[in-house]
Amino acid sequence: MAPRLQLEKAAWRWAETVRPEEVSQEHIETAYRIWLEPCIRGVCRRNCKGNPNCLVGIGEHIWLGEIDENSFHNIDDPNCERRKKNSFVGLTNLGATCYVNTFLQVWFLNLELRQALYLCPSTCSDYVLGDGIQEEKDYEPQTICEHLQYLFALLQNSNRRYIDPSGFVKALGLDTGQQQDAQEFSKLFMSLLEDTLSKQKNPDVRNIVQQQFCGEYAYVTVCNQCGRESKLLSKFYELELNIQGHKQLTDCISEFLKEEKLEGDNRYFCENCQSKQNATRKIRLLSLPCTLNLQLMRFVFDRQTGHKKKLNTYIGFSEILDMEPYVEHKGGSYVYELSAVLIHRGVSAYSGHYIAHVKDPQSGEWYKFNDEDIEKMEGKKLQLGIEEDLAEPSKSQTRKPKCGKGTHCSRNAYMLVYRLQTQEKPNTTVQVPAFLQELVDRDNSKFEEWCIEMAEMRKQSVDKGKAKHEEVKELYQRLPAGAEPYEFVSLEWLQKWLDESTPTKPIDNHACLCSHDKLHPDKISIMKRISEYAADIFYSRYGGGPRLTVKALCKECVVERCRVLRLKNQLNEDYKTVNNLLKAAVKGNDGFWVGKSSLRSWRQLALEQLDEQDGDAEQSNGKMNGSTLNKDESKEERKEEEELNFNEDILCPHGELCISENERRLVSKEAWSKLQQYFPKAPEFPSYKECCSQCKILEREGEENEALHKMIANEQKTSLPNLFQDKNRPCLSNWPEDTDVLYIVSQFFVEEWRKFVRKPTRCSPVSSVGNSALLCPHGGLMFTFASMTKEDSKLIALIWPSEWQMIQKLFVVDHVIKIMRIEVEDVNPSETQYISEPKLCPECREGLLCQQQRDLREYTQATIYVHKVVDNKKVMKDSAPELNVSSSETEEDKEEAKPDGEKDPDFNQIMHAFSVAPFDQNLSIDGKILSDDCATLGTLGVIPESVILLKADEPIADYAAMDDVMQVCMPEEGFKGTGLLGH
Repeated sequence: MAPRLQLEKAAWRWAETVRPEEVSQEHIETAYRIWLEPCIRGVCRRNCKGNPNCLVGIGEHIWLGEIDENSFHNIDDPNCERRKKNSFVGLTNLGATCYVNTFLQVWFLNLELRQALYLCPSTCSDYVLGDGIQEEKDYEPQTICEHLQYLFALLQNSNRRYIDPSGFVKALGLDTGQQQDAQEFSKLFMSLLEDTLSKQKNPDVRNIVQQQFCGEYAYVTVCNQCGRESKLLSKFYELELNIQGHKQLTDCISEFLKEEKLEGDNRYFCENCQSKQNATRKIRLLSLPCTLNLQLMRFVFDRQTGHKKKLNTYIGFSEILDMEPYVEHKGGSYVYELSAVLIHRGVSAYSGHYIAHVKDPQSGEWYKFNDEDIEKMEGKKLQLGIEEDLAEPSKSQTRKPKCGKGTHCSRNAYMLVYRLQTQEKPNTTVQVPAFLQELVDRDNSKFEEWCIEMAEMRKQSVDKGKAKHEEVKELYQRLPAGAEPYEFVSLEWLQKWLDESTPTKPIDNHACLCSHDKLHPDKISIMKRISEYAADIFYSRYGGGPRLTVKALCKECVVERCRVLRLKNQLNEDYKTVNNLLKAAVKGNDGFWVGKSSLRSWRQLALEQLDEQDGDAEQSNGKMNGSTLNKDESKEERKEEEELNFNEDILCPHGELCISENERRLVSKEAWSKLQQYFPKAPEFPSYKECCSQCKILEREGEENEALHKMIANEQKTSLPNLFQDKNRPCLSNWPEDTDVLYIVSQFFVEEWRKFVRKPTRCSPVSSVGNSALLCPHGGLMFTFASMTKEDSKLIALIWPSEWQMIQKLFVVDHVIKIMRIEVEDVNPSETQYISEPKLCPECREGLLCQQQRDLREYTQATIYVHKVVDNKKVMKDSAPELNVSSSETEEDKEEAKPDGEKDPDFNQIMHAFSVAPFDQNLSIDGKILSDDCATLGTLGVIPESVILLKADEPIADYAAMDDVMQVCMPEEGFKGTGLLGH
């Protein structure tokens, strides 16, 4: 097909020879019909732009031929959400709650814990009537035990592929969008559960946490001098094992139990010896629980960065773990079998994903629990290979070691769960209590209803799609108009009619209308010509309008287009003519003044003017394509047009010919006549036209003012040479011997006067000395003699008496300020004193000092220096930053966005510069310790250019004295404010 540009030229080529007044109805139909180039079906592979006859590639291909029923809907098969036979139920990830899901699955598969929780009394009895659960009321668990009961019952007997744990997560107050420490969550929840169950009367319920997870060990300290042994008993629910530097789990256990020597500064105070003695300390395992949780400390604190990091090193572990060599009392049953491996995928301690590999205690098969998805391992074997390959590669990572039969190794495992081997078979009949089963049955009924509803929606969509398919197949064949009567319909509407994803709306052709409410010639390219038969069906089914028949072709728009095209062709000829005329010299006084800028752009201005006239055909009474123009927009457009008017670039502000001849050129009368045809309203200035008389007067006045300013500047510079060059200026700190009186002016006056003297043609003369800025509202002086010799010296300028007399002649002085030196004869020897006139105002002076102090402490950005003190000596590292910090903003100011380059203070810069973590930093200024984290820099006395001293605490050992004092472990801040700490 021919390009759009060629079609447009063909459509209007005849307009170059036909005069607008000669355009007939035949011409109009010809102009529109030229667009209607034939389109052969089967040849086009895509829709021909600009061809209303082409009906290929508008979306019909999805309706022709055989149709897949799934294309008629976007509803998944509800049976995909159904639990598979002999499979477990997954848990929805609510955003960043995968760490919660992993532990819920591990606890669920602890049959003893599940059975005990089912035995807990529940408030559900108030919710159940004699004939069952109230239909109109949803069950809401009230306690954490009830939440676990309901979750476990759903995990056991739900028909769903996965369930939503949001009620449980909400009850704990967890942030679903924040990844938390899984190990800390496990500890805190077990503590919360134990505390909750401790109130139960049934001992099997009350003691289940201790029976399943609680063991006991002792911290044993032995004095090397007297042999006295001190024990501190402690319960544990998991063993925290250091993995750094180890390759096998047994090595980690051995290090946990290794003997430690207490010597030197770390010696032990022996009560028997009543003195500090060398000693040894170790942990002795006294008893082990049925379920042994081994926490592998993969997330460690890095003192250099002040953040946690993950140790991505491989640790080997076996499926059978014999703990007898590690316990104090031999002879018991201490053989454990691996039952769960909790995995953290990712290299960072602050991101990643948690999954769990758990062994089914009833079948002995291994499953991978990954939120909603659950995968059964082949051959009842634990398989970790895939999980290990998902970690991000790093040059420092070692190759995976070889593992023998019955052993595994992992660089992502953070918790191993071992179950005590017993000869008894596990209880396979953990029954869901009746009240919980009734709740599960009700949820299953809702699920089945949802499945039926989704299936019905799928069926309705398919039926609707099939009906639309038959409609399109029938109607699309009747769309081409041929020789029969036809109408125009929007291409966009046809495409939406063929789009099964959107409902068909009424036909709207208003966007294709011209200002005469007919089909615009330029819109024919986005229209399609269809048969009248098809149009009747469309409007009867979908409505809309207006209908665009052959009578909708617009004669007025065609006539206007003919006129504009003829003018554009004429413009090309006139442009050449004017260029030739400009080359000839202008004779006599027959020329006309034209702006050089206008001459350079007159053709473009004329084209824009013609385009505007052409565009006016699309506008009428403030309308364009059926929409009303904003009045403000119309005014703005007119303003822009006024700025582009021809020959207005040589108008002066008074509307006359400008006086600058460099901006205009004289053209011949013939050239001006041609230009005037396109710009009849342009300002006309014959060559004999005089320039603006007002501008001439202003020009002369400007020249006179410049000369006057130069004369004044030279006179004042000559009269006040010392004031101009700052030579031989008096100084208060070294009072001149030859005078007892000095005068004061503001430094601002001196600077402004010097600007004028240096550039008198660019600046206005200084006419007065404003000393009121140096006085308070009471007329008193704001500065003391001492301050004027130091910090306030930049605000004043001292004047010799002789210069002062000249200043009073040249300028208007509002206030005379002077300082006098007097000798006090009553003092022996006589003392020199200085008095000012006017005198100092003490009250206002005090207020000024307070304001200056506030200004020092209220800043948005400043430079603060940090010196590190080592052995009472200052050391400034080359890499230490000059901290750009902000101080005393209000809370509202802190919330506002800061401009680029302006940041809040970040004292972590100190950490990176000196390798000192924030908790090891001791900061001080002028002997004052900076320890208040809530205070601003200003309130702490840190002003710009201050020097803060940094003294680093030496890192202490990871252990502490644990003789007869129980060590208190505080929970991490990550769970602060949640229900895990509420107990």
